[in-house]
Amino acid sequence: MKPERTQKKLTLAEAKFKAEHFCAYQERCHQEVEAKLKEWLVFGDWAAEVILHLIEQNFLNEERFAKAYAGGKFRTQHWGRMKIKNELKKREISAYCMQLGMKEIDEDDYLKVLAQIASKKKKEIKAKSDWERNNKVSIYLIGRGFEPELVWATLRSM
Repeated sequence: MKPERTQKKLTLAEAKFKAEHFCAYQERCHQEVEAKLKEWLVFGDWAAEVILHLIEQNFLNEERFAKAYAGGKFRTQHWGRMKIKNELKKREISAYCMQLGMKEIDEDDYLKVLAQIASKKKKEIKAKSDWERNNKVSIYLIGRGFEPELVWATLRSM
């Protein structure tokens, strides 16, 4: 059995420094920073002061996070808008910032990606009828976060 590692209490300056590096490595939301501060045993006024410092120094920016998150999840993992919005809601991102993030997704690219994924999935799925195949593909695409009406319009046009 491993002995428990005791964590030494950080000073305010050390907490700010570590938080700056945490935010500089990758865009972060307030919730992620708060969780990391708790992990580092930084609570209360100190945690608020660290977060305020990060905002003032532009290490923490909700708008920038929403744009990076939405654009990144769409481009790299091909998530649909609904899934991205739900994930941003989980991270307590404001509606205004969510809207800005959604603008990072180009409508033409979105429809192209949807059609590509649908076409690929349609070839992979074995089914007795076209209706059954389309149903399975639609369940898959809706699960990826694409809007049901767009999914069905895409499947009808194929």
